[in-house]
Amino acid sequence: HGVGEMRERAREFYKLVNARRTVREYSTEKFPRSVIEDCILAAGTAPSGANLQPWTYVIVEDPQVKAKIRGIVEDEEAVNYAKRMRDSWKSDLAHLGTDANKPYLEEAPYLVCVFKHTYRIQDDERLSVYYPEQSVGISVGIFQTALHNAGLVTLTSTPMGAEAAIRELLNRPANERLYLLMPVGYPAKDVRVPNITRKPFEKIAAIV
Repeated sequence: HGVGEMRERAREFYKLVNARRTVREYSTEKFPRSVIEDCILAAGTAPSGANLQPWTYVIVEDPQVKAKIRGIVEDEEAVNYAKRMRDSWKSDLAHLGTDANKPYLEEAPYLVCVFKHTYRIQDDERLSVYYPEQSVGISVGIFQTALHNAGLVTLTSTPMGAEAAIRELLNRPANERLYLLMPVGYPAKDVRVPNITRKPFEKIAAIV
């Protein structure tokens, strides 16, 4: 591309992603699952250590399974807020209005459970994966952006303490660890989002 087109494309992409917001209130309206499948294919283009692609995206649409996941998470979150989380952590979250209740895990038509591979099995031999944390993080970033581009909203929910129980519920192998829970859908009609701002360029970058 020419310089002018590069600048325009870069600026337009920034405008697109800058409009993305994390949403905790969802419509129950359904849409074709194929939209999420294409967004997962986009996520699968992410670079990864040794190109091992150490991720699994599980799409949960069964209402009963979503309800079970919500129950597992809320039980653990009650403990998190009561015992595990420092007061300073809870104070930092206060402006977002979060608590142990996670209705969005059940309300959104789809709940995507992202798993990180901690090792791999080949010919009955346990082998390493490389930089799985970074690899899966990049993949999720692409997935989140693809959903936004498709007109959908999501939330990156960290299931602290609930990882093993959800892995067992979804019958995932032992080498997979639950990384994130991501409800996907349309925002609720009367949705509310926190009034937040994003740091300017000079606060997030440096030029040497």
